[in-house]
Amino acid sequence: MAAYVLAIDQGTTSTRAILFRANTSIAVVAQQEFPQHFPADGEVEHEPEDLWSSTLSTCRAVLYQAGAAARDIAAIGIANQRETTLFWDRASGRPVHRAIVWQDRRTADLCAQLKAKGHEALFSAKTGLLLDPYFSGTKLAWLLDNVPGARERAARGELAFGTVDTYLLWRLTGGRVHATDATNASRTLLYDIHTGRWDDALLAALGIPRSVLPEVLDSSENFGATDPELFGSAIPICGIAGDQQAALIGQACFAPGMLKSTYGTGCFIVLNTGGTAVASKNRLLTTVAYQLGGVRSYALEGSVFVAGAAVQWLRDGLKIITTAEQSGALAQAADPSQEVLLVPAFVGLGAPHWRPDVRGALFGLTRATGPRELARAALESVCFQTADLLAAMRDDWRESTGVLNPLRVDGGMAVSDWTMQRLADILGNTVDRPQIKETTALGAAYLAGLHTGFFPEPDRFLNHWRLERRFEPRMDVKERARKLADWSSAVRRLLS
Repeated sequence: MAAYVLAIDQGTTSTRAILFRANTSIAVVAQQEFPQHFPADGEVEHEPEDLWSSTLSTCRAVLYQAGAAARDIAAIGIANQRETTLFWDRASGRPVHRAIVWQDRRTADLCAQLKAKGHEALFSAKTGLLLDPYFSGTKLAWLLDNVPGARERAARGELAFGTVDTYLLWRLTGGRVHATDATNASRTLLYDIHTGRWDDALLAALGIPRSVLPEVLDSSENFGATDPELFGSAIPICGIAGDQQAALIGQACFAPGMLKSTYGTGCFIVLNTGGTAVASKNRLLTTVAYQLGGVRSYALEGSVFVAGAAVQWLRDGLKIITTAEQSGALAQAADPSQEVLLVPAFVGLGAPHWRPDVRGALFGLTRATGPRELARAALESVCFQTADLLAAMRDDWRESTGVLNPLRVDGGMAVSDWTMQRLADILGNTVDRPQIKETTALGAAYLAGLHTGFFPEPDRFLNHWRLERRFEPRMDVKERARKLADWSSAVRRLLS
């Protein structure tokens, strides 16, 4: 019997490969960073070959470190940065352009034009999304219109579109499989989440030919097998989910009302709403949480574009820290009498504002402001943005009693005790951190292992989740209210 499931966690700044045992413990991890490209203000790109080479090298690394062969792997699961858009030649496999990253804002004008034509209601009703540059559909439309000859070649069936999961699946299978899962399809602006199909009206509005689209499958499914030359023999690929949905699964949030928040480059809160696709009154997203056995489960999602990226700014932009881990200690030592606020709208504001035109600002600076206060402001900005999203979810979720379930957290920032305690304080809500921090990869592994019988059904998988530490709110109610009011005032000043 196979000893492991191999999870590929392809993120915005790095790719990780992780081998999980049947008890969900981690055997081996390999990680590789790759460069980001910023050709112009608001534009973010990746070299597709960097995504592929980092995936291949980390997968080979964990097999080598574990002394494992392909026969020891029950299946591969893929979790990926979701809205990042790739376009390539079906015959050669060569991309026709760099990957356009989810953070990219180049299609803001196109989104504004579509809104002006009254199309947003159509897109929102069918996809659960808003017309924003964040999503893949307008990125694909831009590629068709701006890559010489792309539209003509697409019409002839020569080009293939995919989010990162689809591109990696294509490369892993030697170009034999062009497919995605329902969670990734639900982030494209092209997929009707109620019928589970690519939608002709949405395709027509964006001028996208159906011929470029991948097949949509369950999240736990037989997606094919790897080219035998890659790892010595073929390995089945049996799980795919967008990274935030994978984290929801890895956090074992299978029951309606359970929610998780992942703190990576951005911050993403996902609330499981079960079989009901809840239409948000607060500009949150309605999305597919997962699809198993042809049955879709839905979620409400709030997306913050800058979370860990604010810590990267402290490190790489301001150079006041050399490692991300230093930010918590600096914040803890900050002068409590200084009220410095950072609104980190470096690439616009996400939910619930959806303002791609807004840029970041610092408020409350004095001559005494230094690295400690800036570090605290950066970490608190993530807590405040989370609070905005949870307030919207409380209002949208009809079964909420006003108090949400404990927030299960993961991602790089979740390791910081100071940040998680401040998060609980600002939210006025319990924050639970699991023993296994690699929940995105675990979700991908679970989907693959579920299909092959390596992992149990969801009701039994719940028992694998273990609490590492619980953070309870300690901040005075009046102080919390004052801090939230100051934050709201700062955001309003930017939006006005």
